[in-house]
Amino acid sequence: MNSVKVDNGYITPSKIICVGRNYAAHISELGNEVPDNMVLFIKSNAAIGEKLESYHQETLHYEAELCFLYQQGKFCAVAIGLDLTKRVLQSQLKAKGLPWERAKAFTSSALFSDFVTIDTIDEHLALELIINGECRQAGSIAMMLHSPQAILDEIQSFLVLEDGDIVMTGTPAGVGEIVAGDVFEGRVLARNTVLVTKEWQAV
Repeated sequence: MNSVKVDNGYITPSKIICVGRNYAAHISELGNEVPDNMVLFIKSNAAIGEKLESYHQETLHYEAELCFLYQQGKFCAVAIGLDLTKRVLQSQLKAKGLPWERAKAFTSSALFSDFVTIDTIDEHLALELIINGECRQAGSIAMMLHSPQAILDEIQSFLVLEDGDIVMTGTPAGVGEIVAGDVFEGRVLARNTVLVTKEWQAV
């Protein structure tokens, strides 16, 4: 089983719950409609990886997200994560009305920085994804269609969360192809203070 680092220790999530279409600008850039209900899908523990791959059966796309660790009934820690996506396959599945998991939940399709504990979650909590020195994605909780608490409430209405589970809360606009050799730097910020940062080099 794969683990993630939380402060000075490690936790093994049983699963990752992901929110789709949670930023209006990202919905627009992919030509999708704003959904009537929250879009949720699941990645297994096997999806947790370390290496940023640019290709897995097809060219992969990056999606940076604010990610929360669940413990004792609430979100207790935050990280930046990358939801790697097979965009061509996803489009084919969507066109047929089929589930997305083959395009979203493959091995090593979820990468995370360290998680850092937080006392509260407010609308100023934000992410930045910088690729080769250029900011490609930036978003905050204030820009989300569904807040972290609303997401947690919706998930718990139909699914039991175990301590250590991760929730990925959706991606802002600016997604794109991963190019081998590109250097990715992800950041989580709170009121312009960097809480955690992570660097990956695509292979």
